[in-house]
Amino acid sequence: MAADKLTRDAVIDQAMALADEEGADAVTVRRLAARLGVTPMALYWHFKNKEELMAGLAEHVLTGVTAGYAAGDPWRKRLRLLVEAVVHAMREHPSLPGILAAVGDKHCVDSFNRATEAALDVLTEAGFTLSESFHISSYLLNGAIALVNGRPECSADPEDGAAERRRQRALRLEAMPRDRFPHVVEYGAIAAAPPDVEHYFAFGVDLLLRGVEGLAADRG
Repeated sequence: MAADKLTRDAVIDQAMALADEEGADAVTVRRLAARLGVTPMALYWHFKNKEELMAGLAEHVLTGVTAGYAAGDPWRKRLRLLVEAVVHAMREHPSLPGILAAVGDKHCVDSFNRATEAALDVLTEAGFTLSESFHISSYLLNGAIALVNGRPECSADPEDGAAERRRQRALRLEAMPRDRFPHVVEYGAIAAAPPDVEHYFAFGVDLLLRGVEGLAADRG
């Protein structure tokens, strides 16, 4: 691509693809320039440094997080929509946690600020103080990251080895002393089956939200 034809959107698209393929750490100016067929200097017309590029990627991914948010909906529904949208964004772009970690000040990302404001709006309406709401919104973000990072391998393709890893794990669990670990051994009997990933995520979001809803209920 000729440097004079290079657009900001093209840089974002290729940087996002590279991050999702190899992780956020793989996104360097040199590698991105080679991927785009330009010199590294051509990228500096659009982003002054890597941190600014990472902020651009975060803005790109998080833009849709508040798309389904409607101020008139009950707070529980709005909170669920926000959390589900963050989880969906991370499932679509597994590199997002690494991208956010590479952004020094997340509040330079407008879409992150909009999502934070929406979360604070919901949580203060639920009866939490502003300080508590910040803590809860941070907990929910970190919970979403842990949920996505811990997602089970679901592939049955023998080429990628996921099924064999599940089988070996099941054998290890079933070989444990049944008199000491009866439930662990019993779980081993089903551990080799391909997991229901959609149930995993739905159940995980429920776990995150029920804690917040329980605290709100205790406040009356």
